Amino acid sequence: MSISTSDPYAMALDAIDVSNPDLYQTDSWRPWFARLRKEDPVHWSENSHFGGFWSITRFEDIVTVDKSHDDFSSEPAITIGDYGNDLPVRQFIAMDPPLHDIQRKAVQGVVAPRNLADLETIIRSRVATMLDALPIGEPFNWVDRVSVNLTTQMLATIFDFPFEDRYKLPYWSDMATSLPEIAGGDGNNDERTRALTECLETFTALWHQRKDNPPGTMDLISMLATNPETAAMVDDPLEYLGNLILLIVGGNDTTRNSITGGVVALNQNPEQFSLLKANPHLVNSMVPEIIRWQTPLMHMRRIATRDVVLGGKTIRKGEKVVMWYLSGNHDETAIDDPNTFNITRDNPRYHLSFGFGIHRCMGNRLGEMQLRILWEEILKRFSDVEMVAEPQRIQSNFVRGYSDLSVVLHR
Repeated sequence: MSISTSDPYAMALDAIDVSNPDLYQTDSWRPWFARLRKEDPVHWSENSHFGGFWSITRFEDIVTVDKSHDDFSSEPAITIGDYGNDLPVRQFIAMDPPLHDIQRKAVQGVVAPRNLADLETIIRSRVATMLDALPIGEPFNWVDRVSVNLTTQMLATIFDFPFEDRYKLPYWSDMATSLPEIAGGDGNNDERTRALTECLETFTALWHQRKDNPPGTMDLISMLATNPETAAMVDDPLEYLGNLILLIVGGNDTTRNSITGGVVALNQNPEQFSLLKANPHLVNSMVPEIIRWQTPLMHMRRIATRDVVLGGKTIRKGEKVVMWYLSGNHDETAIDDPNTFNITRDNPRYHLSFGFGIHRCMGNRLGEMQLRILWEEILKRFSDVEMVAEPQRIQSNFVRGYSDLSVVLHR
């Protein structure tokens, strides 16, 4: 895919297609959504790579769709494209009540307040060890050494996954959404099938090791295996794999790319970095601002279950409806001066990055806690995290992610 023009105002409004992943890999998406929000906030794209779909671009309209699960179904997929015929997985985020509620309830204890308090001590210790091992005054890839490193350790903890094999987790996460037909990625079917088959085989073995664990064992596999409502999930491999992918991607992409995105944002807005260093307590309001600014998962998809009128447009039963969280998080009608990175916002948690309604991100507090602890420990050790090259972004219209960010640390 390639961008037909760098100027969205140079083409007919109905020709605009914001599903093009080039817009996000080149970080040139802002004017495209600005035009849609102003002129056609509920926008139909007829001939995209993913078929026809509606783009919902304003904050309030996105909230309406997200909360209206009777009118807009999450089944069968949450990405703009379908999951592929090689492994047509099923997952509870792409289900409607009551099955969604049953499966979500089985695992939400891992992010309950009591467990988060226990995890905070673990996270702080690991962050300290990780930061103390980083080079000073020499460039290195922040994505690999910090973002992937920290989130992978956290994933291994909540899955109780063999620590020596933990780097398989982000690889499987990347493979899950890598195909062009899913979200415009650059992966291929054969590699993805091999990777996700290995993922399923590995976690199936872990399931059978843990199915007799006592109820209340606080890892995600034990929770699924010992809950009467989900104890048979392992017998449906595509459903089990789908929920594994959901939990791995959810635990990986949001936090990992917000860790990198925060460094990018502070380097692009040095006055905010200076303000933070002078007022370290601002970490608490900076964390949700990073998550808004980054919007690590750029969209979620629904299917209309009946004809619905939204924004003066009639959405027909069966049509795809794509909520562009990235656009809503930059909606001038909902957020004051949204194109400014501002770590002192009065209501910084007023953003769309975690979704709304029954599908709101289950692990939002865990993600925020990891970011808060990381920046608290950074400020204790370093005077600057200097970005020394432009960030390299991945090819996707779903995950707003980074493959490389070269930085130099200063004492």
